[in-house]
Amino acid sequence: MSELCVCVPARNEACRLPVLLDALARQSWDSRFTVAIALNNTDDRSREAIAGACSHHAGKLDVEVVDVQFPQAQAHAGSARRLAMDTGLSLLHDRENGILVSTDADTRPPVAWLANIVCAIARGVEIVGGRIDIDPLEPLACGVAARRSAWQRYWRAVRAIEDEIDPVPWDPAPRHGDHTGASLAITASLYKACGGVPPISSGEDVALVRAALACGGRLAHPEDVFTLVSPRDDGRAPGGMADEMRMLAVEAAEGATASAPCFDQWRQRARWRRALRALPDGSARIALEEPLLPPMAHDMMLEIAA
Repeated sequence: MSELCVCVPARNEACRLPVLLDALARQSWDSRFTVAIALNNTDDRSREAIAGACSHHAGKLDVEVVDVQFPQAQAHAGSARRLAMDTGLSLLHDRENGILVSTDADTRPPVAWLANIVCAIARGVEIVGGRIDIDPLEPLACGVAARRSAWQRYWRAVRAIEDEIDPVPWDPAPRHGDHTGASLAITASLYKACGGVPPISSGEDVALVRAALACGGRLAHPEDVFTLVSPRDDGRAPGGMADEMRMLAVEAAEGATASAPCFDQWRQRARWRRALRALPDGSARIALEEPLLPPMAHDMMLEIAA
């Protein structure tokens, strides 16, 4: 049975961490597992909240807390997630076959989250992205919900284009397209090989995935791997989910239009990937070369239901 460690960066999350730990304790995964929490630049009662939650779940979870104060220039998401993941790696007994699972303090994973991650890796991949769903227990403005639904329809259409033109054997349809730090699993051996989480101020999760793919890692997006995330707009990291929620709320309030790259651009991109993937180390080359391509023009209006 695979050894797991769930890795959580957290800053001033005393109210959220007990919810996360409760959800982790309810996982259907049969074995006891470790949770590595990196408290960074925290001045609330997060430690006390963790201790209180752990007293209820001592038979299920082994929780390791690291509390640091990063210098101002390093006090960002990349440093925090790297600390959480590196701490998780150090706690694994099996640093070759063990699995590191990244999540955030404001998530509430469903009971089969970890079990489905392990099943996906057992099918022959080294990285598993989890879909990000809004937690139904928290309120979401109608206008925001409509805009988020429009973007979900758009990305489903993009994935259909990709699956038709450039299908990837280890990431078959039906699949989602998310691989962010809120739900991202990677084998310990690949995490070490790719250099770990890049210590950059934002986008560290996507950068980790690109580095892992460049090392030959295989990424899957199974439909049954997902987590529930708060729709709050007061997040801890710039460019994260909270910023997206705040932007959608402003657009909804103003009745603003939204645009995206047209589907012909995605067909062209899928053909480019297919040609490159046919070459030796093609998948790794895609990870290295695609970020260097010119950005797509947003030349299609998004259809948002009234």
